[in-house]
Amino acid sequence: MVSEEALRYWLALLHAPGVGPRTFAKLLQRVGDPALLFAASSAQLEQWGVSAALQSYLRAPDWSAVARDLAWADGQQRLIVSCRDARYPPLLLQIHDPPPLLYVHGNPEVLTLPQLAMVGSRNPTPQGRTTAYNFARDFANAGLAITSGMALGIDSASHHGCLAASGVTLAVTGTGLDRVYPASHRDLAHRIVEQGALLSEFPIGTPPRGPNFPRRNRMISGLSVGTLVIEATLRSGSLITARCAIEQGREVFAIPGSICSPQARGCHQLIREGAKLVEQVSDVMEELGSLLGGLACPEAESTPQNGVERGSELDQQYQQLLLVMGYDSEPLEVLMARSGLGANVISSMLLRLELDGYVAILPGGRYCRTEQATLHPENGSQMQ
Repeated sequence: MVSEEALRYWLALLHAPGVGPRTFAKLLQRVGDPALLFAASSAQLEQWGVSAALQSYLRAPDWSAVARDLAWADGQQRLIVSCRDARYPPLLLQIHDPPPLLYVHGNPEVLTLPQLAMVGSRNPTPQGRTTAYNFARDFANAGLAITSGMALGIDSASHHGCLAASGVTLAVTGTGLDRVYPASHRDLAHRIVEQGALLSEFPIGTPPRGPNFPRRNRMISGLSVGTLVIEATLRSGSLITARCAIEQGREVFAIPGSICSPQARGCHQLIREGAKLVEQVSDVMEELGSLLGGLACPEAESTPQNGVERGSELDQQYQQLLLVMGYDSEPLEVLMARSGLGANVISSMLLRLELDGYVAILPGGRYCRTEQATLHPENGSQMQ
């Protein structure tokens, strides 16, 4: 474990321009103690391969930034963990570029728990959001910690599902932990601190910058025994997390969707490339096996896939409308053509289905089922 005095030099080196995780690791390997860098002569620094730019910084470190970090760490449930600390996550230490320091807000003991990463679209379908919530809840009931990025959409649904089961969830951020990004997740961040931890490799005061998030993604996968992707376009940042998991030798899982949905194409690509297709929680738990230390798969609480919940409350005409809607999002015109119903009639029916929680309206005036309205064709008759 690094002493408080030694931590000052670790932080000073972390703030050096051009010193990322790999450079930091190389310097640690050569020198052993960052404090030696600040006391070394120019000749010694050159012998260690320290660049001229870094030598210039070492002569005038940014002690104000170090003080800002240490002041933050004086707060309740806040600490900075070095890669030599026993509390540092062992799986994260195995990746090729582990962060030398972790800023932690919450319970540091959760860092070493078996974790599953859950990531996906920032603009999910209602079905995708519910799937993420239910899967995270069931994984939490099985004893898995859920790790994600606290982004909008699938990330936040996964955190909320885990919290609902009183499980442990970790959020890895692409900013300093003195701010919450996005700001709308401030309450969520507070709940995560109470039941898990917020993590960042970025110093206090770091704003949300584009390059920070791929680095954040490799931490999400690096902390976890596997990564589950729920809804992702072909250009989704979630695929970056999945690629990182593959490079790190971790398992990758993906939930398939409709072939017509752009939100499913990233998952389908991952499956074609070898990701494990997931339909239920047990698909993940059984695949991970011994990596989970004997955790058992619970009975899934998710909505059954073989009928409409509270189906008896819907008469035959409403159930038939759900059947012709299918599993894709469709505009009103398509539903009218398939059902043969007039605009006024079908609009009224869709309004009731929306109010009852069976149907959701997507951007562009398209309609789709919610998970509550999952209905297989054999459970009803098609309209003629």
